[in-house]
Amino acid sequence: MAPAVSAAPADQVSYGLRLPASWTLAVTRRAHLVPLLAVVALLAVPPRGAPGAGGGTVADAASGLLVLWCLVIVARARVRPLSRAAAVVLGLPVLGLCAAAVTAQDPAAALPGLVRHLQVFVLVPVAVVLTLRDRRDLAVVAWALIGLALVQGGVGVVQYATGTGASYQGEDIRAVGTFGPTDVMGMATVVAYGIVAAVGLALGAPARSRAKAAALVCAALLTVPLVLSFSRGAWIATVLVCAAQLAATGALRALKAALAAAALGVVLVGGLGVGSAMVQERVASITQVTAAPDRSVTDRYTMWAAAAGMWRDRPVTGVGLKGFPAHRDSHASLALSSGSDTAGAGMAFQRQPLLSPHNMYLLILAEQGLLGLAAIAGGWLALLLCGCRRLVAARRAGRRLDCALVAVGLLAWQLVDFLYADIGGPSTVLTAVVLGVAAWWALAGRDTPAGTPGNRA
Repeated sequence: MAPAVSAAPADQVSYGLRLPASWTLAVTRRAHLVPLLAVVALLAVPPRGAPGAGGGTVADAASGLLVLWCLVIVARARVRPLSRAAAVVLGLPVLGLCAAAVTAQDPAAALPGLVRHLQVFVLVPVAVVLTLRDRRDLAVVAWALIGLALVQGGVGVVQYATGTGASYQGEDIRAVGTFGPTDVMGMATVVAYGIVAAVGLALGAPARSRAKAAALVCAALLTVPLVLSFSRGAWIATVLVCAAQLAATGALRALKAALAAAALGVVLVGGLGVGSAMVQERVASITQVTAAPDRSVTDRYTMWAAAAGMWRDRPVTGVGLKGFPAHRDSHASLALSSGSDTAGAGMAFQRQPLLSPHNMYLLILAEQGLLGLAAIAGGWLALLLCGCRRLVAARRAGRRLDCALVAVGLLAWQLVDFLYADIGGPSTVLTAVVLGVAAWWALAGRDTPAGTPGNRA
């Protein structure tokens, strides 16, 4: 008699593709990051509408959903969502913003600026802090930034190679990604975030690990679109921050990395000819800002002086949110041009008005006065100091430094870049995400009950 064959239970029969159990568990544990990762991913979508027309993007809409989602989670949890330190540092900008909006000469015109500033400096950063739970969450967000940088950088390299980028010195070769010629800093900012995140992950990863090798390869690849962005401010901030990250891990490693970076630069510019002539000219112009400044530098200095003049007129609360364009001409000298030329990347030639001083600190000083500058910039300084202190503590304890180097590096990059740029354009929402990542590292776990979202560092 043949032995009976037992049939498998119906609930054990599977059909089609079956993912490994470890993959399924990892996806389930990181499901809470989906709203945050959606904000990052949707920045790869080209902005809709006329170039330079302004308005919200799909990434802005996703950031609004992220904030609403966090409000629902906090309401259901019925616990204090933030530590006292986090509540003070992240909520302090509200004071200066509301004062500047109320005292503006045209409060109705200042209302959109109030909403935008609250989104970038308060609501989205708080949502990021509440979303992140541990170091692995931060690493996932860092890799998401790198992925976005590779997409935007890849588009930028194709633009340079095919002559379909933004106009630069009469040629359509400037890499701007999907952000267009009216936001030439957009791709440069995203790519720089990717480089800083990749360098931080590589320095903090175990030696000879796959993660370390992948991060180093990504950082090397992203240097190409960063160079082709022709953005001097992004170059300066990236070099300074990467050097600081290396110095934080040891002098010998910093020396080796500097030699490798120099060799990479020789290969890219000298060997492969990646925009060699124009890149050399652009680099040389950094040291000529006083002796023989170009048109853009002259306009920037003129707008800086205008911003300082607005602050002197109203030193406490400034001229009001969105007030810089209305007061610019009455404070600027005749050296200021009527606007900047924009063309290429699918857009016809047009003059783009100069509506900000291209310096975030001076913009805050002009529109929000000393009150706003102390509230917002003071909060950034607090985040930087707390983040650096935790980095030093992690190094002394012998723990991995990847999260510390990523979070502090991204914040430091943004604070340096704010010397040459301000908020504006589709990429602004990513600045809010970066501030939230830095805030989580600097402030998570302070005076927060166990089990509260965002409290495990």
